[in-house]
Amino acid sequence: MRRTRTLGAALAATLAVTALVAGCSDDSDSGSTGGSTSAAKFDPSTVAKDDTLAAAVPDAIKSKGTLTVGSDTTYAPAEYIGDDGKTAVGYDVDIAKAIAATLGLKVDVQTASFDSIIPSIGSRYDIGISSFTINPDREKQVNMVQYFQAGEAFAVAKGNPKNIDTTDLCGKTVGVQTGTVEDDELGDLSKKCTDAGKPAIDALKYKSQADVTTNLVGGKADVMYADSPIIAYAISQTGGQLEQAGDVIATAPQGIVVSKDDQALTTVIQKTVQKLIDDGDYVKILTAWGNEVGAVQSADVNPAVAE
Repeated sequence: MRRTRTLGAALAATLAVTALVAGCSDDSDSGSTGGSTSAAKFDPSTVAKDDTLAAAVPDAIKSKGTLTVGSDTTYAPAEYIGDDGKTAVGYDVDIAKAIAATLGLKVDVQTASFDSIIPSIGSRYDIGISSFTINPDREKQVNMVQYFQAGEAFAVAKGNPKNIDTTDLCGKTVGVQTGTVEDDELGDLSKKCTDAGKPAIDALKYKSQADVTTNLVGGKADVMYADSPIIAYAISQTGGQLEQAGDVIATAPQGIVVSKDDQALTTVIQKTVQKLIDDGDYVKILTAWGNEVGAVQSADVNPAVAE
């Protein structure tokens, strides 16, 4: 759901959260690093090359031998930078590895700011895998291959000391990552507040989800708003300093983004994801990361979603 950012910036976000929570947990942070969970979860050598699918890879990608993937690596556990400070890990990263292995390609997952990925698809990146919620606006810009399903959720400080009611955020300071669906939705929610004569929502926006989590733990934000897997992971990685507020809401599919001008690559990615689903490699990846609840059965292209 998120944005080209340098590795240094990603690492800075990692260190900020790590320093904040180090005294409370043996694990690291809720954003760019994953503590003990950043160890390899998936071995792409276990995925067999499919010669038919590999033959259908567009020549430009086949000739370079590498699938270049744009991903905002601050969104643990989907995509983030591991303990070595440079390697992208997460279930989205493992899915990218599995896709490349099936196609007989190497994979290059490049860190990017979330809101820069879609404009760069078909030029800088062959595909984007970065927890992109499928919606009509994005489907107008790129093709989206469904591969996961997630909801949205809120998190607050443990014990909810500020008595946050997630059904009424008027006047509250809400941390959110720039460019996400939640970022867009906060604007609508804030307008409803002002239309009703209530104080606007104070949206505290950061390009890195790690920074959002840091500022909730540090008390600058009253509540944070993100995808449900990210909220669950942040809670687990902050040593009991956070808790979920309310239920998971607005469950929606997420998609791998491919250029609308490249139907051949779109078809190859769709068929490859479907093969991974059917062969069981896909659910093995999600299970390894504790996110099998988000598994889908069909890799639909541009599925119909509500406005």
